[in-house]
Amino acid sequence: MSKHTPTRAAPGRLDPKRLDPKRLDPKRLDPKRLDYVDLMVRATRDEEMISLAARCILQEFDLYYSESRGIPDRAKAAFEARDAGLSVRLSRRRLSIFSESVRALAEQLLRVYPLLAHDEGLWEGIEAQYLPLVQGRYEEDLAIAFLNAARRLIFRDEWQPVDYFFGRAARRASPVKVYIHRDYPGGAGLRPETVAEILASPGFARPFRDLEGDAERVARQVNAALGFDGHDPEVIRLIQMVEAGFYRNRGAYLVGRIVLRERSLMPFVLALENDESGVFVDAVLTGAQDVHNIFSSTLANFHITDPHYHELADFLHSIMPGRALGLHYTTIGFNHVGKVAVMEELRRELEGGGARFDTAPGFRGSVAIAFSAPASAYVLKIIRDKPTANYKWGRFEGLDSVLEKYRRVHEINRTGSMLDNVIYNSIRLERGWFEPALLEELLAEAAQSVSAQGSSLIFKHLIVQPRMRPLPLFLESASRAEAEAAVINLGHCIKNNAAANIFNKDLDGRNYGVSHFHKVYLFDYDALEVFTDVKIRTNQDRVEGEEDIPDWFFEEGVVFLPEEIESGLRIHDRSLRRLFREVHGDLLSTDYWERLQADLRDDRVPRIRIYPESCKLAG
Repeated sequence: MSKHTPTRAAPGRLDPKRLDPKRLDPKRLDPKRLDYVDLMVRATRDEEMISLAARCILQEFDLYYSESRGIPDRAKAAFEARDAGLSVRLSRRRLSIFSESVRALAEQLLRVYPLLAHDEGLWEGIEAQYLPLVQGRYEEDLAIAFLNAARRLIFRDEWQPVDYFFGRAARRASPVKVYIHRDYPGGAGLRPETVAEILASPGFARPFRDLEGDAERVARQVNAALGFDGHDPEVIRLIQMVEAGFYRNRGAYLVGRIVLRERSLMPFVLALENDESGVFVDAVLTGAQDVHNIFSSTLANFHITDPHYHELADFLHSIMPGRALGLHYTTIGFNHVGKVAVMEELRRELEGGGARFDTAPGFRGSVAIAFSAPASAYVLKIIRDKPTANYKWGRFEGLDSVLEKYRRVHEINRTGSMLDNVIYNSIRLERGWFEPALLEELLAEAAQSVSAQGSSLIFKHLIVQPRMRPLPLFLESASRAEAEAAVINLGHCIKNNAAANIFNKDLDGRNYGVSHFHKVYLFDYDALEVFTDVKIRTNQDRVEGEEDIPDWFFEEGVVFLPEEIESGLRIHDRSLRRLFREVHGDLLSTDYWERLQADLRDDRVPRIRIYPESCKLAG
């Protein structure tokens, strides 16, 4: 037998648990020196192949983790250099690096050890070798997730939760307590000297244009907004700031909390920008709504110059306790930790109170079947085998094409206006969790993706999104002020998405949802296109009464007429439509869209709206 063809041990002869992780010469297995793939090609015994495969996986994880942890410092440098383009590219890399690393690893392993695609016992052996190598490391849970991701890709195994270390009590991290924040003194109000010290803490290479002035304005604005009148010397117990910068796109954020007398916590976030005259405070956020918006998982992940992701997620959860802990992990770029937390939360919802999944409220999707439990914070989606009769985009490109659009959304800057997707592959859910009618629909209309197996349903893919109220349903019961806020935020949503080079050719209000803070998000992605590929045209230059077919009618690709936005959104209230025109009339003109396309093609990063004008630092 050729040395390039590994032999297989006879059944029963290989006991993975008895393999010694240090059996091979440590010098030969130094990941800085060796090509594990080459060693595997030369190996002739399964025991050696398994040990080499485990070390190969760990080496690739270390390379991924090292690059990932280096990105925040590069993001800080991009902020200092005012290089928004680099910041966006770093965000794209950060969002895709895990999956790209796993795919490259899987290709390597399959090439030299094809039996990994068929033999579960080999994976048990690899795990037995791998786990001792990562035990005790801070990022042990991520390393295990990396192993499981490779196994799923190669062996086509079901998704399994990783033993992530949620909560301080359950965490098997270092016994030495990690402090990620610095304490500043409190008093009768926020003092300018304290703010100045906080602003200086990141040590930017670029100076503030007016540090003392910004500190004075921040203190004045916070004290006025929170009612600190200087009469109670103990109203603020202390101020705690994360000793790290949070970087994303053009901006940087200093994140902390104000601990009040009664030990309640209040968010305290400073949004920084950098222009030709220096770094400056652009906004101060102390309201829960505004902080929720900037830390939403619908934006690109933050780059944070502190590696302690468990403590960072805990800190964010302390100032936004209404948001699931898992989503805080997602916000800071640890999507695989958040993925497990979301599924744990869903299981608790269904196992605890006897709730069942049923069809989600709102418009019945032509491409996806959406379902949810009555009180759940999430909506789950599965793609139909073929669209319903009301599908309006001609030829259906198929399941894989739609899934690719959902994956693409996950890997871009979602600009605060597109729901992120938690996508599971090959996951098992209890059959009893589903209402009979929904179960029947899933098995009949999504048979390519859902199958019954005893008391379980096996989902080839499953998309999970935060739950939103569809815009038309929201407007039916909203107060006047709530409806107006939602319609205005709808325009901001459309603008933000276009700034991310994403165009939703189905500008129908039923594809948009409203959060409990009245922010609007796009949540349906089967009609997404790359915005710079869209042809902007108009009928407004045609002579009234002209009956000839316009020239654009014969053009290939996606053609968009901005003047048709208003009718397509299906907002029936005339006064709300008028409000939309007053605030976002530029969306109805070709000039707005053509300028935005030109900016994107020239690699200029358009501005997006993340927080309201009321948060801006007053002069």
